[in-house]
Amino acid sequence: MTETTKDRPWLFRTYAGHSTAKASNALYRGNLAKGQTGLSVAFDLPTQTGYDSDHELSQGEVGKVGVPVCHLGDMRALFDAIPLEQMNTSMTINATAPWLLALYIAVAEEQGADISALQGTVQNDIIKEYLSRGTYICPPEASLRMITDVAAYTRAHLPKWNPMNICSYHLQEAGATPEEELSFALATATAVLDDLRDKVSEADFPEMVGRISFFVNAGIRFVTELCKMRAFVELWDEICRDRYGVEDAKYRRFRYGVQVNSLGLTEQQPENNVYRILIEMLAVTLSKNARARAVQLPAWNEALGLPRPWDQQWSLRMQQILAYETDLLEYEDLFDGNPAIERKVETLKQGARAELAQIDAMGGAVKAIGYMKNRLVESNAARIRGIESGDTTVVGVNKWQAGEPSPLTAGEDAIMVADAAAEADQLTRLAAWKQDRDPAAVKEAIAALRAAARDGSNMMPPSIQAAKAGVTTGEWAGILREVFGQFRGPTGVARAPSNQTEGLDDLRARVDAVSSTLGRRLKFMIGKPGLDGHSNGAEQIAARARDCGMDIAYEGIRLSPDALVDAAKQDDPHVIGLSILSGSHIPLIATFMDKMRENGLSHIPVVAGGIIPDEDAVRLLEMGIAKVYTPKDFELNRIMDDIVTLVNPTAVAAE
Repeated sequence: MTETTKDRPWLFRTYAGHSTAKASNALYRGNLAKGQTGLSVAFDLPTQTGYDSDHELSQGEVGKVGVPVCHLGDMRALFDAIPLEQMNTSMTINATAPWLLALYIAVAEEQGADISALQGTVQNDIIKEYLSRGTYICPPEASLRMITDVAAYTRAHLPKWNPMNICSYHLQEAGATPEEELSFALATATAVLDDLRDKVSEADFPEMVGRISFFVNAGIRFVTELCKMRAFVELWDEICRDRYGVEDAKYRRFRYGVQVNSLGLTEQQPENNVYRILIEMLAVTLSKNARARAVQLPAWNEALGLPRPWDQQWSLRMQQILAYETDLLEYEDLFDGNPAIERKVETLKQGARAELAQIDAMGGAVKAIGYMKNRLVESNAARIRGIESGDTTVVGVNKWQAGEPSPLTAGEDAIMVADAAAEADQLTRLAAWKQDRDPAAVKEAIAALRAAARDGSNMMPPSIQAAKAGVTTGEWAGILREVFGQFRGPTGVARAPSNQTEGLDDLRARVDAVSSTLGRRLKFMIGKPGLDGHSNGAEQIAARARDCGMDIAYEGIRLSPDALVDAAKQDDPHVIGLSILSGSHIPLIATFMDKMRENGLSHIPVVAGGIIPDEDAVRLLEMGIAKVYTPKDFELNRIMDDIVTLVNPTAVAAE
């Protein structure tokens, strides 16, 4: 290989945020002091879905998977003593992206920053929220409008800001094949750019194409993942040139950040995750022509719970060792001209082009959401079947399970626990904020926001006005719900049973026998209480139950305990399954079980699944939960067998 000018390292980030804005600020400042070169902000579920911390649906969710930001005061505290003009900040926010960017701009102005110098990204990819992550609010057309409102505003006022980070990360987490990840992400990009064309001048459009960035996933099959990234680069250049007529090569660059795969992190033998994370990072750093420009790595113990600062530091050091101790950045692309790589890249491109043509024929990504959702559920089901059958090896899970217990998980402090007092503290400060603000200014700002939403004008200026006036996240999103309505996305499981039969014949026979005794089809109701939009597990349980011959009731995500109890009254299920992956399982399930008893439904067995520590599993069993499942329970047929066993025909003989 020929040596060349040493390449600059990528941005080192850690996806972080928890408890309160003040606690997260301390974490950010500590990480920056350790050598992190950019910020990646995780927001809690109420903030992501447009609710204030005091909303009924926010109970138990405040500060769990990220930082709560309800108003300008929270954003001010989040970035205290961090000069935003000098920072590159990525905010993982989608449905409420215009609002969080408005708050960020307002804080930067308070700091005296040159707004045109701000650098960073709002993810702002609502389409993948309908497909995989579930933090959407409004219908697709209104959401697309807000994406391009942000893009048009940043073109005029924040020229260095990435107005959208098209996120294929969660597509892979939902089971996408490499071809699906490529095509669904690129289809999202074309949907946005097609809409944006009417909001900026023809002369400015190529520059806006150049501001679109991507956020991708890198899985354990790292040669395939490396080729996928090279395919992304080549397909994006092709689309920019041929579809949009962008001549300047600098505006056709595929710019992307990455977090490597969390789906493959195992609860069993979690120390093995360190190797997985390193190997996955190589896929997006080895190939210079398709190298990530920002990398954030999960921590080794994220399948167990919330990582500690030390765990995040360990992942940061992994990046620094590769960038500064090895000679990787001193060489040209290592894979140019490699025939095996070129063949694989071409195969991936052909598969992606076929999917893109299918999506275009359906009217584009916004119109094809149902189709893409079904494809993801089917692909994820195939992935799980491979692990169950052993065709796909996962070390420590379905092969070589025996081993020494991990000393890294020993002790009470092995996993960080969110501050139990953080939610109460947040509610107190939120009440004080609402009390102290100027009601007239709030009313005026809300009226301006409502008018913009209705008349089609850009929503960013009134959002910034609202931020400065003290409007809250819930109030801002409330206007969107009022004007555009609230959307419920497809689940991907409401279809006929699959043709999959391997290992199901005995289960189907058992379901048939129990159903015959019951006098009707065994009914399994699946619910996701709270704001957790990670629906992959619930969808796969529903699909497998359907394939076993059960009558399933699954209404999707973000339901209150009251709504689920009402559904239980109406559907009259024999078993109920609750899925919560946000860490809010204790308060949400406690509330649900109390309401089941109050409504005379305590005879229905309830099972629960999620990222649930052993001590929490004990508490759930004490509440009356019949079975608790965690990521280590990958054998879905065994779960189905448990569900059939829980249905005791003698308990329902009166039917």
